[in-house]
Amino acid sequence: MSDKSGVYIPPDRARAMRRTATGLIVLMAALFLWSGRFLDAHPAWGYLHAFAEAAMVGGLADWFAVTALFRHPLGLPIPHTAIIPENKDRIADTMAGFLRENFLTPAVVGRRMGAMNLAHAVGSYLADPKSTRDSRIRAGAGELAIEVLESLDPDRLGTQVRGGIKAQLSKLEIAPLLGGMLEAMIADGRHKPLIDKIIRWAGLVLEDNETMVRDMVHKRANAVLRFTGLDERLANSVLDGLYKLLAEVLVDPQHPLRDKIEEGLQELARGLREDPEMQERVERMKRELLENPAIGDWWQGVWERLRANLTQTIRTSGGTGHGYIGETLGELGAALRDDERLQRQINRFARRTAVGVATRYGDQIVRLVSETVKRWDAQTITDRVESAVGRDLQFIRINGTLVGGLVGLTLHFLTSMLG
Repeated sequence: MSDKSGVYIPPDRARAMRRTATGLIVLMAALFLWSGRFLDAHPAWGYLHAFAEAAMVGGLADWFAVTALFRHPLGLPIPHTAIIPENKDRIADTMAGFLRENFLTPAVVGRRMGAMNLAHAVGSYLADPKSTRDSRIRAGAGELAIEVLESLDPDRLGTQVRGGIKAQLSKLEIAPLLGGMLEAMIADGRHKPLIDKIIRWAGLVLEDNETMVRDMVHKRANAVLRFTGLDERLANSVLDGLYKLLAEVLVDPQHPLRDKIEEGLQELARGLREDPEMQERVERMKRELLENPAIGDWWQGVWERLRANLTQTIRTSGGTGHGYIGETLGELGAALRDDERLQRQINRFARRTAVGVATRYGDQIVRLVSETVKRWDAQTITDRVESAVGRDLQFIRINGTLVGGLVGLTLHFLTSMLG
């Protein structure tokens, strides 16, 4: 339901209670008139008459009070009636101030967010198989993912990502990080496959550069060797020896050369962590790499392929990503539900974000609420408030009628006893 300006108005749920309260007043008025005819017949009629009279007065008084909140009773411009429409601007400012002081101050937001385990609640919901099997959730997540992917400007995103990566990597000291990673690999024995790859890579390099090795041997051989053709045999011997050495190192886990390579890796790790000169060389290489336009072009191509593949996958699966989205949401939920450390990180991030929003945009949010309410016409704000609290107000009318009747009954009893 909407008004003429298109503003949504909730349905009037108080209509039945309004009719009940009004009907009760009419009933008390009829009972008052009817019982008045028999006052001389028996004293009990006096009690009924007094109850109906006081109930009718109490009901009418509460009807006037409730009606005066929203409109002029009977259309009469009685002072201090139609309180809400006449004071809607002040109500808007008061509502905005209440929202600002009780909900949007950084201290309040931080305290409320600190008492919540938002990550656990979200994780429990996502980890529930019923939620992840819900096609509406998966389809909604798929549609949202497609909209987000398609709305991103490739050029602008690529520029932003390149800039962001460059800025973050520029601040990051790569050398100590690489040194620590290499030391951890050696301590756990995970460097051994790396040594195997180095040996295989050396063999491939040697195979690709046999001609260069032969030329080096020929150039360094004396005239006698070249004249007798022994330089060629020497070159073959050198190559065969190198191939044999690499093969022995590859198949023998205890080969001394492996220990030398491991010592070299340990020295490299130590230098990356402690040697200022080596760290400076690594930083210089990092800066040159970041300045290379080819890196930006490479990222652009990777992102475009990734985005196209994701969009196509989600579309061909009817928005569910062949169950991938549902499975991903379930795995994410399980991680959030079970990992307390992750919960603390997510909750801390959410709290800081909420506090930051309250700090930066609290005044704008409050002003938006105030200006929105002020733009409503009197009928709109009346309908909204009355729809929200009208049912409870009709209970006030009913209670006023009954309480008034009981008060009248009590007064009539006291009058009879004293008289």
